[in-house]
Amino acid sequence: MNLKKAKSSSAAKGTSPLHHNWAYRRVALPIFALLRMGASPQKLAWSIAVGLLIGINPIIGSTTLFCLAAAFLLRLNVAASQLANHLVYPFELLLVIPFIRFGDVVFHTAPMPFSARSLIHAARTSPIALTRQLWRWEWHAFTLWLGLAIVLVPIIALSITPFLRRLLLRIEHHEYPIIHPPHLSLERADP
Repeated sequence: MNLKKAKSSSAAKGTSPLHHNWAYRRVALPIFALLRMGASPQKLAWSIAVGLLIGINPIIGSTTLFCLAAAFLLRLNVAASQLANHLVYPFELLLVIPFIRFGDVVFHTAPMPFSARSLIHAARTSPIALTRQLWRWEWHAFTLWLGLAIVLVPIIALSITPFLRRLLLRIEHHEYPIIHPPHLSLERADP
């Protein structure tokens, strides 16, 4: 059923046209569009998996550049990897401290003091030593994240590939029409 038929049938029934939630409009529709434009399900799955895992790396502020570099080097779909990267951004902020804490345990370093008073005291007494220690904590957290990413990227990619293949088949058989949000529609809505 195309968009005009959907609008006319909903208008005839007296119901409002289909409205989709944020996740459908901002996540599903771009993936549908990428599949329609010819992105293979395998490449799209690897792009999403890499974007998801790069999005949670413990080096705050580096995800976009890392994602662009990985997409370029691995010849992945940049749009899909950036979409996944930005979706998990809140999780990056939530996982920084656990990565650092786990790095302290695995690499047997002194735990990072998270109180403002102890950090200010360390910065005033020995700023160079604090800087070195901060880099060490960050490096350990990044190393743990890298190990996790090496394991999880293939698992995620291989697990979502069949889903994307089925989705592509449904799209090819027109079971998922593109429903444009009203603010992007070229037609004016009836008053």
